Amino acid sequence: MVSEQAPQPAAQVLVASNRGPVSYALREDGTLDAKRGGGGLVSGLSAVDDKMWVCAALGDGDREAVRRGVGEPGVRMLDIDADVHADAYNGIANSVLWFVHHLLYQTPVEPVFDAEFRRQWASFETYNRAFAVALAEEAGEGAAVLVQDYHLALVPGMLRELRPDLRIGHFSHTPWAPVDYFRLLPDDIAEQLLRGILGADRAAFLTRRWADAFIGCCAEILGGTGHTRIGVHGLGADADFLRRRAHEADVDERMAALREQVGPGRKTIVRVDRTELSKNIVRGMLAYRALLDERPEWRGRVVHIAFAYPSRQDLAVYREYTAEVQRVADGINEAYGTADWTPVVLHVKDDFARSLAAYRLADVALVNPIRDGMNLVAKEVPVVSDDGCALVLSREAGAYEELGADAITVNPYDVSATAAALHEALTMADDERTARTKRLAAAATALPPQQWFLDQLEALGQG
Repeated sequence: MVSEQAPQPAAQVLVASNRGPVSYALREDGTLDAKRGGGGLVSGLSAVDDKMWVCAALGDGDREAVRRGVGEPGVRMLDIDADVHADAYNGIANSVLWFVHHLLYQTPVEPVFDAEFRRQWASFETYNRAFAVALAEEAGEGAAVLVQDYHLALVPGMLRELRPDLRIGHFSHTPWAPVDYFRLLPDDIAEQLLRGILGADRAAFLTRRWADAFIGCCAEILGGTGHTRIGVHGLGADADFLRRRAHEADVDERMAALREQVGPGRKTIVRVDRTELSKNIVRGMLAYRALLDERPEWRGRVVHIAFAYPSRQDLAVYREYTAEVQRVADGINEAYGTADWTPVVLHVKDDFARSLAAYRLADVALVNPIRDGMNLVAKEVPVVSDDGCALVLSREAGAYEELGADAITVNPYDVSATAAALHEALTMADDERTARTKRLAAAATALPPQQWFLDQLEALGQG
């Protein structure tokens, strides 16, 4: 089930996450191609040199790397049975826990917790146990272990039984469901999840709101949080990296291409998201359509640059959502487009350099998730915007806690109000937009990834 290699316990700082800092692809000639990952977690963990990162093998290339003993120093990749991983990752983590914490269920017909759910839950337990065992093997006496996210909610409790000497932290990168919604889960599963996280010395969240929701669930279901301390660490944008990367040659090239697609003299409304159900891309486009319909003066004068990068396409509901995004964009272009104006410029191929180019071009950034743990796009756009941007922000994004005062806030379900917010953003005076952007960028970078990680490590050591 788990790779056999297990060095002698030595590591004093360990991190566990489903996805690791490196992935492998099998080339046609049988060699392995290693690719480094990105994102806030990878950036944050670079603050500590001497650490062990335990992660799962996610594809055939990763599993082959484990079998061949190929790897990077400080990374242990677990070759968990592919079917077990699929059950745990797609069946439970992404189709149950993600849906609960983001309030995504269509409750008249779902969820259905039946025998198939119980079978998949057993795989989720097996998957979490593999991590707990590997961490127990790798950790030195009294080591600090930082377990990441909802995929590994059971690990702290399992690891506590194996190694009571360890200092264990758990960090949730998602929202936490309010107690009434959390109780959609079967009673025993809800309790098991809470007790799993409470196996940690410290459980931390992106905002006070999500921390309070977790405390509320523990109070209602378990009678309290026991000895576990609760913390909040609002992950910020990495300003130095973003500003440097946003002015490299490939970004300039993509800016030129986007400017050509937009056309001269037009304003831009930018969004950059995965086609994740919680990101609310379809309602955002419907709000843009309402803007064009209700305020015809904007026709020909504004372009919606929408990057919707496919996510979780092995799940049917995500494939359908991605297709709906394309359908709505096509409908807007057919209804309003002219020979020299394309109202929606939609790109679905993931391209980080192009995303940064769009950030720099944005007059308005639209970030309207149904619910989001943080949403780093809301923090990144003000940091790299060339001429300042107005931020239209959902009050259900974790970033609202820090950025709400200088954003134009919307109810993500209210398409008409979002259309009005887009108009307000497009007509904002230049000096106000510049001042707001400056304050947004300062708030967005208050806790950059490396400091975010070090703060958690320090707080764990203070127990």
